[in-house]
Amino acid sequence: MIYTNATQIKDFFILGFPGLLPQYYGPVSATLFVMYLAIALGNTFILTFIFYEKSLQKPTYLVFCHLALNDLAFGTVTLPKIISKYWLDNSIISFYGCFAQMFFVHYLGAAHSFILLVMALDRFIAICIPLRYPVLITNKAILLLCALAWFMPVSLMLSIVLHTLTLPFCKSNVIVQCYCDHISITSQACGEDVQTVQVATLCMAMFCLLLPLAFILFSYFSIIVIILKMSNAEGRYKTLATCTPQIFITCLFYLPRCFVYVANTVGFSFSLDVRILLVLLYSVFPAAVNPVIYCFKTKDIKETLMNKLRKTKIGVQIKLSH
Repeated sequence: MIYTNATQIKDFFILGFPGLLPQYYGPVSATLFVMYLAIALGNTFILTFIFYEKSLQKPTYLVFCHLALNDLAFGTVTLPKIISKYWLDNSIISFYGCFAQMFFVHYLGAAHSFILLVMALDRFIAICIPLRYPVLITNKAILLLCALAWFMPVSLMLSIVLHTLTLPFCKSNVIVQCYCDHISITSQACGEDVQTVQVATLCMAMFCLLLPLAFILFSYFSIIVIILKMSNAEGRYKTLATCTPQIFITCLFYLPRCFVYVANTVGFSFSLDVRILLVLLYSVFPAAVNPVIYCFKTKDIKETLMNKLRKTKIGVQIKLSH
C-alpha cells in the first residue's frame, strides 16, 4: 500500500509526564538522578564486592551478579534520557536511537526474566534435592545457564525491532512514555501490518515472561511444600531464609507488571500520568532496591559486609589511638 500521509520521521519526542508543570521539572529530574545514582552505585558495589570477596563466589551469588549487571544496564538505558528531558530540556531522540533503546529495554527485561528462572532453579535443587546440589549446581553450570539467559532473547528482540522497522509511520513522532518501547512506537505506525507486528511481539513477550514465570511458580510452590512438611520449626525458618531474597526479588519484578496488566484487562483505567509513572516505577524501582535486598536479606553477604565494616572500624580506632 502507498501511504500518502506517511512521513519520514527522523526524530522522536519523549513526552515523559504530560501533566507535569514546568516548576516541578527540577525536583523530578533530581529525583530520577538520585534513583539512577542508587542503581549505579548499589549494583556496582554488589558486583565489586562479590568479585573481590572469594568466599562469596558461589552459584547463588553469581546469579546475583548477573541480576546486578542487568539492573545496572537497564537503568543506564532508560533513565539518562528522561533525566536530560527535565534537566536540560532535551526531549529529542533520533529515530534509530529510539529503536536501539526499544531493543535494549525489551532485551534486558527478557534476560532478567530468564535469570530469575536460573535463580529459582538454584533454590529448587538446593532445597528439594539437596544431595544432588553440589553435583548439579556448580559455578561453571551457573555461568553457562546465565550465559544462555543473556543469549536466548537476542534473536527474538532483534526480530521484533527489524519487523517494527518495516512499518510506515504516519501519525506522530511523540513517544507517550518516559522511554521508547514497542507499544509507544507501534502506536505511531499505520497500515495493515501493524496488528500483525503487535500480535507477534505479544506472543514473544509472553514466551519470555510466562515461560520463566511458570517454572518459577512451580519451584517456589515445591519449596513451600517441602518447608511445610518439616517437623522442626527452626529448620523451616532456616530453609525459608535461604530463599527469602530470591522471593522478594522475583515479586518485585513480576507483581507490579501483573497488577498493571490485570487492571487494564478488567477495565480499571489509570490517568495517563499515573500509567506512565507506574511503568517507570516497576521498570527501575527494583533495580534500585535489589542491592539492598542482597545486602540485608542474604546471610552470607550481610555477615561478610558486617565483618569488613567491623575490621575497618577497629583499624581506624587503632590508628587514632597511635
